[in-house]
Amino acid sequence: MEAIDATGLRLMVGGIGELASAPDRHASTAGSWNRGDWLALADRMLAAVRPFASPGHALVVVPGREGGYGRAVDGLEGFARTFLLAGFRVAGARGVGVEELADWYAAGFAAGTDPRCADRWVRLDEHPQAKVEAASLALVLDLTRPWIWDRLSSEVRERVVAYLAPAVGDASYPRINWVWFRLVVQTFLRSVGGPHSLDEMAEDLATHDGFARADGWMSDGPERAYDHYVGWALHVYPTLWARMAGAEELAAGRRERDLAGLDRYLRDAVALVGADGSPLVQGRSLTYRFAAAAPFWVGAVAGVPSVSLGQLRRAATGIVRHFVDHGAFDDRGLLTTGWHGPWPRLAQAYSGPGSPYWASKGLLGIALPEDHPVWTTPEEPLPVEQRDTVRVVRAPGWLVSATRSDGVVRVINHGTDHAVEDAAVGDSPLYARLGYSTATSPVLDESGWANPLDQSVTLVDEDGRATHRTGMRLLTVHLDGDGVGVAGSRTLAHWVDPDPDHRDHGGGRAGTFRPAGHLTVYSLVLGPWELRLVRVDDLAGGVDAAGLRLRIGGWAVAGDATAAFDGGVVSVTGAGLTSRLEGLHGGGTAGATAVPDGGPLAGGLVVPWVDHVVRPGAWVVVLTELSRDCAVTTRQACRVVLGEDADGLDVAVGWPGGASTVTRLDIERAKTADQRPGSSSGPSEAPDPRSKG
Repeated sequence: MEAIDATGLRLMVGGIGELASAPDRHASTAGSWNRGDWLALADRMLAAVRPFASPGHALVVVPGREGGYGRAVDGLEGFARTFLLAGFRVAGARGVGVEELADWYAAGFAAGTDPRCADRWVRLDEHPQAKVEAASLALVLDLTRPWIWDRLSSEVRERVVAYLAPAVGDASYPRINWVWFRLVVQTFLRSVGGPHSLDEMAEDLATHDGFARADGWMSDGPERAYDHYVGWALHVYPTLWARMAGAEELAAGRRERDLAGLDRYLRDAVALVGADGSPLVQGRSLTYRFAAAAPFWVGAVAGVPSVSLGQLRRAATGIVRHFVDHGAFDDRGLLTTGWHGPWPRLAQAYSGPGSPYWASKGLLGIALPEDHPVWTTPEEPLPVEQRDTVRVVRAPGWLVSATRSDGVVRVINHGTDHAVEDAAVGDSPLYARLGYSTATSPVLDESGWANPLDQSVTLVDEDGRATHRTGMRLLTVHLDGDGVGVAGSRTLAHWVDPDPDHRDHGGGRAGTFRPAGHLTVYSLVLGPWELRLVRVDDLAGGVDAAGLRLRIGGWAVAGDATAAFDGGVVSVTGAGLTSRLEGLHGGGTAGATAVPDGGPLAGGLVVPWVDHVVRPGAWVVVLTELSRDCAVTTRQACRVVLGEDADGLDVAVGWPGGASTVTRLDIERAKTADQRPGSSSGPSEAPDPRSKG
């Protein structure tokens, strides 16, 4: 069933979750989408925002709480981010059958660039956020050039050039992923005879190149900022930019290198998607949701050699379908601010009600025509669907453990905090936790920022204030000979009194710093288990061990979870998940804390933890587990024997799954891992030794 709005655009009728069986010569397979399914989703998303457009179509003010930058910016965001999706739709159809869609957005350009119109756009020299949205406008105008730009009147084209021109000579673009916003705009301007600076374009490319780290990963600026921006910005823009009309000779000398970096990154990225399609709940701007599918589509655009088209499409389909199936759209078909359903706290200070439509990037694949091989190649299983593995991702200091039986991907984090080494700021729960997964959320209410608890090792004072770990030093991240993942970090644990005027852009809060003492933490990872070894190395002057507790927190579980206790063991179960902590060495008292509405998953959160007396120089060992109820059918008692000498520590483990391993930790001589591009620290992935004959 379809309807036609006042502009003549055909609108798909029905809920977002009811994908149409649109005619398509590529048949769906069980659990996959064909191209018609993708187009139906795009059409529903575009139709849903139409009632909220201004009379000239230039502003799309999606219902919701006013963003931090005001309604004028909200409206520009709503237009520009849905224009991304409209552009992919027009390009993939090669302009055929989507004329009304192209005309609708063309009208928005005419009004938005006209200073006499009531719904004209905020200019780039009036508000910084306009610089972000201008990049989407320029990118898609280039992508749809024959069907939109070439059909604009000469007067409107001149106004568009004038609107974008302030990007030239503007040195205020932050030296993070924003360099691509200036570069994309100037590249488009160059292609239409507008103002541009080749020097600034070269500067932006050089800045981007400075983000490069090991194995195709990039940091979003000089900080250890590893998150979804690596994929949906720092790898997506180079590939799309290189295909813009104004980039030809600039891109020629970099294509091979950029392709190699994207290819290597995707080998890790595809291993970070859960079997249910969930990306990691980690990093800022999570309300962009299925924008996390964009790097997989751009891999298909670029033709990466190492990850198959079938697996790239499976990853993209899984991610987008995950959110469609879990309530990301309201009953009007609008994306809300949240993860699954609405959860407004997930917004950063810069987020408005139109911000979630950066998720449009996740539908980039529809820009590929119906005869592209990505649509004719059958989907292939994700790595987590094929086997259990432990994988090293060196740049962010991550160990990745994927278990086939429950489809969960876990990351144990010793190198990412959205800061630099020795920084004296608070922990961001989006970055600085010891663990993230595709099945759990960190605690993200106020307590999560002020008092780290879940997936943390902290010193807690008599007032209940927990220390922070941001600024830690990565000691090692590698696989040992038994296939066990090994990672470690050392930090000057510190309390922080945050500045009251701090604006939330996703990183930790600055404030007054007070040191507590040095902590060393090692993680040995196998299957759903992490053996966490903790030592208080020393205490800061004036800090008394008697007034402290050493607290080790586990995975937070949502879904009206409940906790059960058995001696030094605490198990939290909810929504089919189990989070378990067991004290193995050094005693400890188990507990659990409920955090109502503590995260964007359904229900409140419950966090297990184990407290210990603070004994500087002594090792404490705790076993943590995260698994779905079906995953661990038999569980043996975990056994640990420590053997310490002058140079290091031998850790002999009898794992709950039956494997026996011995790992040597060079405690005193551990060095910061070399994270330069091209460096090597041995194999990055190993199968779970439980599967060995």
